[in-house]
Amino acid sequence: MAATTLSDTELERQLFPPPPPGPQATRALPDWAVAHRELRRPGVTLMLLWEAYRAVHPQGFGYSWFCEHYRAWAGKLDVVMRQTHRAGEKLFVDYAGQTAEVIDRTSGEVRTAQIFVAVLGASNYTYAEATWTQALPDWIGSHVRAFRFFAGVPEILVPDNLASGVSRAHRYEPDLNPTYAELANHYGVAVVPARVRRPRDKAKAEAGVQVVERLILAALRHRTFFSLSELNAAIAELLERLNRRPFKKLPGSRREAFEAIDQPALRPLPAVAYVYATWKRVRVHIDYHVEVDGHYYSVPYALVKQPLDARLTAKTVECFHKGQRVASHLRSPLKGRHTTVAAHMPKAHRAYAEWTPQRLVRWAEQTGPATAGVITHILAHRPHPQQGFRSCLGILRLGERYGPERLEAACRRALQLNVCRYNSIESILRRGLDRQPLPHQQELSLPPARSRLLPLNLNHHPHTGAPHVAPPDPGQAPATAPRRYAQGASRTALAA
Repeated sequence: MAATTLSDTELERQLFPPPPPGPQATRALPDWAVAHRELRRPGVTLMLLWEAYRAVHPQGFGYSWFCEHYRAWAGKLDVVMRQTHRAGEKLFVDYAGQTAEVIDRTSGEVRTAQIFVAVLGASNYTYAEATWTQALPDWIGSHVRAFRFFAGVPEILVPDNLASGVSRAHRYEPDLNPTYAELANHYGVAVVPARVRRPRDKAKAEAGVQVVERLILAALRHRTFFSLSELNAAIAELLERLNRRPFKKLPGSRREAFEAIDQPALRPLPAVAYVYATWKRVRVHIDYHVEVDGHYYSVPYALVKQPLDARLTAKTVECFHKGQRVASHLRSPLKGRHTTVAAHMPKAHRAYAEWTPQRLVRWAEQTGPATAGVITHILAHRPHPQQGFRSCLGILRLGERYGPERLEAACRRALQLNVCRYNSIESILRRGLDRQPLPHQQELSLPPARSRLLPLNLNHHPHTGAPHVAPPDPGQAPATAPRRYAQGASRTALAA
């Protein structure tokens, strides 16, 4: 018998033939893609999926075989897809390395726009937009618009260690920018920055950036844009196409996965979107005001010389002491001016600030029209109304010593002689001249005090909140025409 030459493989097959087909070949195999997608849902485990598999196929494979073969199948996916993220848990955010050019239609200047990218962990649903910078206002605004795009809020934000979001990178306790931390608090999300030089921590963001660069920015490379809004409109159009593009290794698309997995798990948006605000460390001056952009805002006087945290928005200024808000003001663009709340003043300052031209005139009207006319004249003829407050208060208090009738008569004589000063009126009362008839017995016709107060310009004083009183128009005749006397004539009239 002639010898036959066999290869090693043929010899092994003949010596060790394969086992005959058994019941294992007829067992149903699990759908690993469905199992991989279900594992992203909260609380779903391999044990739970295996029990569901055995409920449908009682003669199916055991738990250890199920786990071993699932991990072998998952190991064939790429690095990003192999990670398992729970539904609605994480949103990865970053900026693309590439930029987009925008041409100024007027000047022809070419500006580069930054591309912000946000990717949900479980579904890979992607958001992208262009902003002028990566600075804090654009960084915060992009987050607000991303939350609005997703129509919900995840549990965790995973940013890169960008300076706008992370003040100081640290392996264990990174410091967040105060504005970014406030944004997270407003939406109720936790911020867990990716570790430095750990690309796997932000693999979703890296893959999302790569997809945006290839399928959006590359597609727009030959187009010319003349405004940021025009660029964002083109990005939004291609972004919709990207999210509806089928997966290569998994069934469905980003949009379908988002609607089935992430969207039901996202938390609802707050009733009001976050308003961008910056924080500034300030110190209370001895006049119980803090300075913000050249304007001064009051805080409770007990906090003099204390450091405060000022929260600044486009419309408001809020001051916090040890986490508690102690003052809130409308923001003012006027530099060198003061915004003061009366409740922040010491009691003595508050009482002084309550004296306003209107209050002094109202008090004078209780004595008579001549007294009100004297007070109005004094306030209108001082460069600043507060320069006349003491004189007015002194005149009104003369009524307590001499009585309102005599004060009214003295003020009538003062108006007749155009000597509306405290010393003159006090001298008239002290010498009893108010009881003597006026020179020539000329009766004065005094208009109502309130009509004489109309020319006053009552703008609030920057320090005390008290109104200003502007002097009368030089070209306009006063309510009571002044008389001019020689120095001797005036004294003679007073002594008459």
